[in-house]
Amino acid sequence: MCSVIILRRPDATWPLIIGANRDEMANRPWRPPGRHWPDRPNVVAGLDELAGGTWLGLNDEGVVAAILNRVGTLGPQDGKRSRGELVLEALDHADASDAVLALSHLDTRAYRPFNLFIADNRDAFVVMHRGEGGRNRPEVATVGEGVHMLTARDLDDTADPRTGLYLPLFRHAPPPDPDAGNWGGWPELLASRIWDGERASGAMNFMLPSGFGTSSSALVALPAVERPELDPLWHFAAGPPHEHPWKPVAA
Repeated sequence: MCSVIILRRPDATWPLIIGANRDEMANRPWRPPGRHWPDRPNVVAGLDELAGGTWLGLNDEGVVAAILNRVGTLGPQDGKRSRGELVLEALDHADASDAVLALSHLDTRAYRPFNLFIADNRDAFVVMHRGEGGRNRPEVATVGEGVHMLTARDLDDTADPRTGLYLPLFRHAPPPDPDAGNWGGWPELLASRIWDGERASGAMNFMLPSGFGTSSSALVALPAVERPELDPLWHFAAGPPHEHPWKPVAA
């Protein structure tokens, strides 16, 4: 189960900031964010070497996208396409609203259930395939202003123990301030290994005896349309964030 923290401030210099922890099997091979796709030279993203897709990416036009599994749907399934392809499909578009419009017509029967976060410096959405009710098209939810959290359930769903514990902490933490060169209280929370309940997977950053756990972490900030002189910021921790520092991603 991955986690994405979202801060939307439409009138700010940095209207969209996200923090994201990727949770995956430790033996699943991957490469850090880079321009790994010759047919998509405008995309910077981590590469899932097993399936060829990605879990989080950003294009040169300023669209960011991330994929998360829904509850109980970890890993591939015979006859289903890789959900990591959907991030790349979202990043084929120059703005988030166009990407969501295109993906809203997706035939969900080809994929295991997912939450797909798509945003730019104006809009933010979650495209959801719940895997229930016989629907063949995904649902779309708009992400409003403020701090939000997305995991394997719906946006801000406190039925998820991780969201119930950490969403209030992120909302009360010092917010990232890219102009001052810092990420506020977010790095400490993304690296946190505390949990409330019986399962360590309720922590933001964990590793289970099975080898499933937090494999990397990211911090991304997108500048406002009115500030074309500013470039997006992306810092990446190439491993569990309590052990690996966040370093700038080269464009």
